[in-house]
Amino acid sequence: MENKSLNRPDVRDLIEICKGRKIYIQTHNIPDPDAIGSAYGLQQLLLNFGISSTICYDGEIDKMSAAKILDMFGIEMFSDEDLSGVMGKGDYIICVDSQKHAGNITDLPGQEIAAIDHHPTTEENAHVTYMYKDVRMLGSCCTMIAQYYRDLDLTPSSDVATALLYGVKMDTLQFRRGITEDDISIFAYLNRLMDIDKLKCLEVNSIEFDDLKAYGAAINNIQVFDYLGITYIPFSCPDAMVAIVADFILSLIEVEVSVVYCERPDGLKFSVRSERRDVDAGALAAQALEGIGDGGGHAYMAGGKIPAHDVSKLGKFRNNIITERFIKALGLNC
Repeated sequence: MENKSLNRPDVRDLIEICKGRKIYIQTHNIPDPDAIGSAYGLQQLLLNFGISSTICYDGEIDKMSAAKILDMFGIEMFSDEDLSGVMGKGDYIICVDSQKHAGNITDLPGQEIAAIDHHPTTEENAHVTYMYKDVRMLGSCCTMIAQYYRDLDLTPSSDVATALLYGVKMDTLQFRRGITEDDISIFAYLNRLMDIDKLKCLEVNSIEFDDLKAYGAAINNIQVFDYLGITYIPFSCPDAMVAIVADFILSLIEVEVSVVYCERPDGLKFSVRSERRDVDAGALAAQALEGIGDGGGHAYMAGGKIPAHDVSKLGKFRNNIITERFIKALGLNC
């Protein structure tokens, strides 16, 4: 059944599908506050209908904002290693803030029966079929989960409302990026339900002293070509930190598209931002890294990676080659 009045799927369908089944809610790898808030909100929503679920992920939990939200609300998340030999092929998986074969989500043994996501479907995962699919281009996946509560006339707890609102604020850069009318409406809905003291605690002291090194390295290595600002961090740092630095570079008056990448034991990690209507960050990342890695995401923010075995193929002038790839992808005459 589709919710015709709202022109989107009806969450009641998902609830019926989940009844009597062993349910896992899987976030994208290295989950951020939007992914964690979405998974937590959905888990608590399903409990209203007697449906228990387990939140799972692959990768690491960033030590900054993501770890804080887990501690604040006592959210339990289990890694793929924790679930080895536990999850069966017949168990149901709901993907939140991602889609199967999206490139940032590990294929676990269970059956992916649903996707709830605010990222565009790509060629790689367009063929995947689900029992329930809700994919809409909003500023945050938490917005979608909050809408479910409102659709069902359920009032989320203050903890759930706070977690959802925090996810919305983080993924939209405090309502300055990719915001839609739905996100604004949900802010008004959650604002009267959330715990202001807990939200303040989540929002302050979000980086550690050592993270300042990432800012310093990025500033030292930045190059600006027309409206492109590109820089690299020659050491490993969390995904969230790379994203924060990319937002920082984008705040420069001269920069309308920012690219930041850092060293990792397994290769190079990229974060791409765009505030130009004629530059899609996801498409830019995919095009610039084609053949040596992969990338994708929203029109205004995206990510990417180059595996270690391909990084070595770029030679000792690899930073120059990467810069040239982004310049060429943008069609700049530099």
